[in-house]
Amino acid sequence: MNESLPYDTVLAGGTVYDGSGTPGVVRNVGISDGVVRAITIEPLAVGPSTEVVDATGQWVMPGFVDVHTHYDAEVLVGPGLTESVRHGVTTVLLGNCSLSTLYSTPVDIADLFSRVEALPREHVLKAVDAHKTWTNPNEYIDALERLPLGPNIASLVGHSDLRAHVMGLDRATDRSQKPTREEFSAMAVALNTALDAGLLGMSTMTNPWDKLDGDRYRSRSLPSSYARWKEFRALHKILRRRGRLLQSIPNLNTKYDMLFFLGSATGLGRTPLKISLLAAADAKASPWIHHIFGPLAQLVNGPGRGQFRWQHLPTTFDVYSDGIDLVVFEEFGSGRAALHLREELGRNDLLSDEAYRRWFRADFEKKFSSRVWHRDFADAQITECPDASVVGKNIAEVAAERGIHVVDAFLDLVVEHGRKLRWHTTIANHRRKQMDKLITRPGVTVGFSDAGAHLRNMAFYNFGIRLLHRVHGAREDRRPFMSVENAVHKLSGELADFYGVDAGHLRVGDRADVVVIDPAGLDDEVLAYREETMPEFGGLSRMVNRNDHAVTATLIAGRIVYREGEFAPWFGVSERAGSFLRAGTTTAPHPRERV
Repeated sequence: MNESLPYDTVLAGGTVYDGSGTPGVVRNVGISDGVVRAITIEPLAVGPSTEVVDATGQWVMPGFVDVHTHYDAEVLVGPGLTESVRHGVTTVLLGNCSLSTLYSTPVDIADLFSRVEALPREHVLKAVDAHKTWTNPNEYIDALERLPLGPNIASLVGHSDLRAHVMGLDRATDRSQKPTREEFSAMAVALNTALDAGLLGMSTMTNPWDKLDGDRYRSRSLPSSYARWKEFRALHKILRRRGRLLQSIPNLNTKYDMLFFLGSATGLGRTPLKISLLAAADAKASPWIHHIFGPLAQLVNGPGRGQFRWQHLPTTFDVYSDGIDLVVFEEFGSGRAALHLREELGRNDLLSDEAYRRWFRADFEKKFSSRVWHRDFADAQITECPDASVVGKNIAEVAAERGIHVVDAFLDLVVEHGRKLRWHTTIANHRRKQMDKLITRPGVTVGFSDAGAHLRNMAFYNFGIRLLHRVHGAREDRRPFMSVENAVHKLSGELADFYGVDAGHLRVGDRADVVVIDPAGLDDEVLAYREETMPEFGGLSRMVNRNDHAVTATLIAGRIVYREGEFAPWFGVSERAGSFLRAGTTTAPHPRERV
């Protein structure tokens, strides 16, 4: 470009953080044709059609990379993915936790996703059934790029998707069945085909808590949890040979398979396998566990140059539940039995049965069972209920007032009010000191936002803003635990470089995916509860977080798609902003065109 010509967009006078972890510097950023053309202290050429963002006193940085979403169905009907983009996310990764929509039938996809990710099955099925025209990964990418995409999309292929496609969902979730030699070969071909198309790697799941929805195989675990180590090793070998990534969750009952993943990531005697594992957290149920994540990553990433990373949610892990509809009840048998029953009438008969209640109480009070949830009803505050007298109280207080066991109090409330009983608890990351230490550990990366899933239970679409809020607040209070430049690196360049995707940097010649942050807007509103309706899923009211004073502007491929609380009128409706990002490939901005 002739630098004397006006730029399409100028971000003027902001403190620029380039995503590498180097300190910010006050600069002007010039963008033309979707590419960063200048980062300079000198004034930039501005014409009548130049969009200028006055970033004085603000932070200019690469758009955030969200590596753990479950937008696979939502992107088909709401391709703007506005809840992420309004909070500065410009690249999202699909295909996590063994789930993807590449290969399986729409009905199988609905059964795989809905109960695990707490999504309305009828809407998942409707979205996939209406839009799934693809039969292979290249057609899948083409189909996505025909949509008016908001953010850039990258993807993993799900192991459960592969298994269900090759073996059929019935055999893939039957522990007595093993894949035949031909089926092993077919899975390998399907994985290689996905990698050839540019997918970043594969996701898997060995934790048996996550269950199928639907009527056919309801309450069976996800297909990948039935795989034997021979199958894992064969698929890992392909990923290792091709330098691609594995994302997984270990078996939280036995935990020993964590050693298998850690060993697979080492480079001792072989090429290390790049692994991202859930999740590094300061769990209330295990207050000691936060100590292990840093040392384990350091051990694996040491002499053999392993490539292992934990995913960590950089904020307090708060969850909400409507009645008993919360994934933590999948942890124990009586909880699973209740969630198996979808209709409230049948569920209430079960919850009222005295033998069931004894079972639930025994499960609830087991001291040495594997758990993520602390199972403390004193830490379960009622936020909504038709009985106004219990709102604001925790369930243990209600039990004390009624003179009954806390489990009976909870089950009574669920029977009486069903999903109209809404309550809140904190699962993890409740101690500031421990959370501050975790995010600074080598081998611990930002992840696990679960954006697009658990629509009524949690909302971490603004995970990046929340981390910057903590960093900014700590600096203001003179107790810094991380610099702004390191926080930006963890939200952008560190993730993009590890996953091997063209994103996360703000340099001359890069595609201009940028977010402008006003530090004055990093106030406690970023933690506030808010709900918004979701037209794509039948008007469902989903939990969101909105802090529109923090993000001044979000740019994708050089275009200002969101500014001061408003989206461009074409965004997510008639024109495409983002692109599909293929592994190890530089992606140029696409021409502006209607889709």
